[in-house]
Amino acid sequence: MFHARTTGGLATRLVAPLPAAVLLVAVVLSGCGAGTTLPAGSYTPSANAVPKFSHIFEIVMENRGYSDIIGDTADAPYLNQLASSYALLTQDYAITHPSLPNYLALLGGDTFGVTSDCTDCFVQGSNLVDSLEAGNKSWRAYMESMPSPCFVGDSGQYYQKHDPFIYFDDVRTNATRCQNVVPMDSLASDLTGGATPDFVWITPNICDDMHDCSTATGDTWLHQWVPQILASSAWKQNGALFITWDEGNDNNGCCQYASGGQVATLVISPLVRAGARASTPYDHYSLLRTICAAWGLTPPNHANDPASAPITGIYTSA
Repeated sequence: MFHARTTGGLATRLVAPLPAAVLLVAVVLSGCGAGTTLPAGSYTPSANAVPKFSHIFEIVMENRGYSDIIGDTADAPYLNQLASSYALLTQDYAITHPSLPNYLALLGGDTFGVTSDCTDCFVQGSNLVDSLEAGNKSWRAYMESMPSPCFVGDSGQYYQKHDPFIYFDDVRTNATRCQNVVPMDSLASDLTGGATPDFVWITPNICDDMHDCSTATGDTWLHQWVPQILASSAWKQNGALFITWDEGNDNNGCCQYASGGQVATLVISPLVRAGARASTPYDHYSLLRTICAAWGLTPPNHANDPASAPITGIYTSA
């Protein structure tokens, strides 16, 4: 069994009309905390600031490069409508290949020496859960087709390699924390029942995330779930939804650490400019830093490096 240790962060069809609110897209950062509704006109961030989002949602899709999504209006009509109506990162890159190290990077700010889709390579290292709880932020990870909370291993269309929470020792072996890694069955009722945590991570199953099934299948899945998120009071209270992909189709990269290919990242929020485009190079560590920056949390590992700039320049006033 590989058990990574860290030292200094390294390892030893039809599209329904969209809401009028502006979306910032990242389907798949420096601090986090409990959000409140901001009165109209009370907050006017500069172009270089990250707003204090009330809630943050993150959806991670699978194995599509930027050009596989953006411009493919036949197979991804809903995603392209979101991208045209809200905000899109046009130079965003995954960290590496294959899937698992990218998921670890998105949650932990490092790949922790993992280079495969191993199922027993558990990690002792800091991660976003540590930052969220230090900032008194609630969180939950929803895993489609997961058989039971805190399940370890593969089962049917649930693949552990797409669930980074289970890999971190301080989540998996902590009974309280691990009960927040749950099947997706409860997401709809949590969204409508006022039980949405501050930070929500969503992993579709191996088909709906586009890994084993078509781009059109994933686009249809997003068309089912994204409107439910945007209809929730959590999102309407100046929340944000980030949609990104784990990795692209080549080894292109940027930003010192990334070489996992260009991916489409959308950020959907009432606090972004409609149709905004960010051409600054970003990577998965930048997304993690942005989440933390919104709530004043300390970003874990490489997400706290100078090379990992937060996503800026796309926001407007509340």
